[in-house]
Amino acid sequence: VGPSWGDEITEKARNALIWFFLLVAAYIAIRLEWKMAIGALVAVAHDILISVGVYSLFQFEVTPATVIAFLTIMGYSLYDTIVVFDRVKENEGRYAGVRMPYEDIVNISMNQVLMRSINTSISSILPVISLLVIGSGLLGAVTLREFALALLIGMISGIYSSIFVAAPLLAVLKSNTGRQSRRQRLVGEDL
Repeated sequence: VGPSWGDEITEKARNALIWFFLLVAAYIAIRLEWKMAIGALVAVAHDILISVGVYSLFQFEVTPATVIAFLTIMGYSLYDTIVVFDRVKENEGRYAGVRMPYEDIVNISMNQVLMRSINTSISSILPVISLLVIGSGLLGAVTLREFALALLIGMISGIYSSIFVAAPLLAVLKSNTGRQSRRQRLVGEDL
């Protein structure tokens, strides 16, 4: 494989990634809203940067299996973030008459989906760990190790980002700081 072929593949991959981000942003903006699309894309970018950063830091080799795992990470991260945002959208309608701050709506929504996210994440990470330990460690399948390692790093990052990056960013983007004082703040059992 020559350098011109590698440059051509890199350019096509970059263009495909840009189109992917544009189409996902358009879909989320139409289905939910544009501020949620920004939160979701920031979370996906966070996951990819963390995964690539870990690979860079520990100087792991990037192979085609690793690239496939990175693409899978993007889908996983988006799925978890969309689940959270869908619940936020439902709760916006449910609490429209209460006039509570948007941060409280996001907080209630996160409380409602947190256990689901944790359970889904654990049930997704366990097979990846088994691929890493059994497939790579016991059976010696190097390709499985490359794929599973990238997937494990990205999935852990995806769990974190949907809860601690996307949702708080949405709350910041949608908060109405000028009207906060007129809104009823719910606490304790009412929240």
